[in-house]
Amino acid sequence: MARTAAPDHIDAYVGARIGLRRSALGLSQAALAQRIGVSFQQVQKYETGLNRISASRLHRVAVVLRSPVDAFFPPIDGHPSGEIDVLRTLSATVDGRTVANDFPRIADRAVRQAVARIVAALAPAS
Repeated sequence: MARTAAPDHIDAYVGARIGLRRSALGLSQAALAQRIGVSFQQVQKYETGLNRISASRLHRVAVVLRSPVDAFFPPIDGHPSGEIDVLRTLSATVDGRTVANDFPRIADRAVRQAVARIVAALAPAS
């Protein structure tokens, strides 16, 4: 039976966070897949939220990605309503993951603000 419903928002959030962390470490989907014992297609499905990740597999992912398990989940006290969509969109492309991974490493606050203004100026009005 084909799945017709959209992924659960928590599954999508967890998957997006896995993808961002994987990219930040410079791992390919295939490399992560090999280390956790699944196919790279399965990692793709985890990262898009199409497939749920089991607790044991999420623990293995956390170990491989050197990250606490709770780092993959939204805060319990909630999150802005569009945050999951933003994470999903940002992590959907290599360029987006690169920006997400490298932006926090810009040490100079003024430069980060300038980059943010440039991106805002280049983006079409919503």
